[in-house]
Amino acid sequence: MSAEDLERYEADMELQLYQEYRDVLGMFQYVIETERRFYLANKFDLQMRNQDGDTYFDITLHDAWVWDMYRPARFVTRVRVVTFKDVNIEELIRKEEL
Repeated sequence: MSAEDLERYEADMELQLYQEYRDVLGMFQYVIETERRFYLANKFDLQMRNQDGDTYFDITLHDAWVWDMYRPARFVTRVRVVTFKDVNIEELIRKEEL
């Protein structure tokens, strides 16, 4: 496989992932973004923890979808994320709420 073939394959995978994201977005209430991943979820628990003077975030997501083109299954029942980096959580506005 040439470098061009690999780039084309990855571009196709990214496009498929974006189309899947658009299709499932309406099923979720929250967007959660960390330094490594992007998630959609309907429920989350965010805990800020301190250990040895360091602060980190411990997030548990329920009923989630993971933006990752290399995962064989992007729908997951439960995800736990531990990070020292920023976490961005946004509540999605549903069309019926407008």
